[in-house]
Amino acid sequence: MDVVIKIFVALHIIGIAALLGGFLAQMKSLRTGEGRMTPGMLHGAFTMLATGIILVGLNQADGGDLNHIKIGIKTAVLVVILGLVYVKRDEEKVPSGLLGAVAGLTTFNIFLATIWT
Repeated sequence: MDVVIKIFVALHIIGIAALLGGFLAQMKSLRTGEGRMTPGMLHGAFTMLATGIILVGLNQADGGDLNHIKIGIKTAVLVVILGLVYVKRDEEKVPSGLLGAVAGLTTFNIFLATIWT
């Protein structure tokens, strides 16, 4: 079971990388106001949600002690991120502040995962 959990943790990190990487790849576009929500960002957010749900189930099945408040907050933040990316996915340009909000919320979620024990 430990190997399966580690595989899904790796997939979860790949989702984070796709979401945050989509923002970081557009840093130059942000200055000109031509940033957009890329398909990779949307796929990364969906990957994070799916693997996160699977990880909760696997950890619970393995008898792990889960912090349900932490999981609930992380899920709520991710749902907001996913909603922003999904709604703006077809627009040619999105405000730089919106892309910054997605990056900030993603970073916040990373800190929640790593610092809150």
